[in-house]
Amino acid sequence: MISKTAYVMQNSCSVITPTWIVPVVPRQTVLTEHSLVVENGKIQAIEPTADALKKWPDAPHIERPDHALLPGLINSHSHVGMSLFRGFADDLSLMTWLNDHMWPAEAKWMSPEYVRAGTELAITEMLRSGTTCFNDMYFFPDQIAQVAQTMGIRAFVSMIVIDFPSAWAETADEYFAKGIEVHDEVRSLSRINTTMSAHAPYTVSDASFKRVRTLADELHVPVVVHLHETEQEIEDSINDHGVRPLARLHDLGLLNPRLMAVHMTQLTPEEINLCSEQGIHVVHCPESNMKLASGVSPVSELLSSGTNVCLGTDSTASNNDLDMLGEMRSACMLAKVTTKNAEALPAWQALEMATINGAVALNVQDQIGSLEVGKSADMICVDLSDVSTQPVYNAVSQLVYSANRDMVSDVWVEGEVRVFNKELQGIDLTKILENTAEWGAKIKSS
Repeated sequence: MISKTAYVMQNSCSVITPTWIVPVVPRQTVLTEHSLVVENGKIQAIEPTADALKKWPDAPHIERPDHALLPGLINSHSHVGMSLFRGFADDLSLMTWLNDHMWPAEAKWMSPEYVRAGTELAITEMLRSGTTCFNDMYFFPDQIAQVAQTMGIRAFVSMIVIDFPSAWAETADEYFAKGIEVHDEVRSLSRINTTMSAHAPYTVSDASFKRVRTLADELHVPVVVHLHETEQEIEDSINDHGVRPLARLHDLGLLNPRLMAVHMTQLTPEEINLCSEQGIHVVHCPESNMKLASGVSPVSELLSSGTNVCLGTDSTASNNDLDMLGEMRSACMLAKVTTKNAEALPAWQALEMATINGAVALNVQDQIGSLEVGKSADMICVDLSDVSTQPVYNAVSQLVYSANRDMVSDVWVEGEVRVFNKELQGIDLTKILENTAEWGAKIKSS
């Protein structure tokens, strides 16, 4: 049940007073002795607490001492339906993991029921850890959209394209047709949008890539592609197409500001410049890339070139969590150690990657990604009172380097409470765990 205080907040006006407000925009800003005012799901004001309480004396006042209030985290790349395969096939290289384990398991278990169960588990984990929006690539996106809307999280679901049959579609024509159906269906859902998702250069033909480009332009949606993920992918592309994957997509007209290129661990200096020149967005998935030994994306160099870089978890089958706070920390540490430069990726920039940069990539920066007047009240509170986050000299540094997802105390999406005082609202956690256990037992016994 939603508490009375939380219910009032989502339907009228409330004043939230944390110790720190981290708006993300303007850059490197941390406000103290300020409050944020939410009215009808939008941010109405951010101003000194004394002024806010005078202007809205009758509004419910939610006090969060020792907490940081910041935008909800945006997971720019996920496969939420795969959450039922968490820990199913660990410690394997990417192609072995895919060919010998993931794809056979998906062929056996893929169904609307499987995707719904995995999505419910994933969204519960994401909300509890401060994610308010996720960009997904998976089969049965209609099921993912319905679950996301019901559970109250913002989501981008995929019109997925892959040139081999699955339980979702048999042929390229069917993938495109069903994708368009999903796009039309979710337009009535307030928190759901779509992307064109071409799985990868090694699973999508030139003809399908051209159709993806055309359809994305017609529908004005982002294009998501796993790209330059491994050395093997590069070698295979040169053997099969005569060029590296990025060059191939450039020739096909896909390098433009709609493209969200996921992973990008294998890049030359010339390719980094090309990313910047063409305005593409790079989605960095540090923990998944480390676990699969795929490589390291040159994030510092990409950012320096002017390329927009955002952050994603990938799936729990390759990560094995959906923890964006942890992903920020990993991104910073990885950038520093690989460049041998402690200044390579500072905490505030990692926070941008997990918030406003993701919103820019998805073209919703006017709605979410920062705490600004007029934007949707998609935001979270993180409790920094724990012994492991004390003392606090710099709130952003503590969020990135010391905080963990268990410290997320409150989550709002469009001003509607999803987590309040660390308690999930309107979600039957016991039922979700029971359903997950049933699926785990079936998969394990097969």
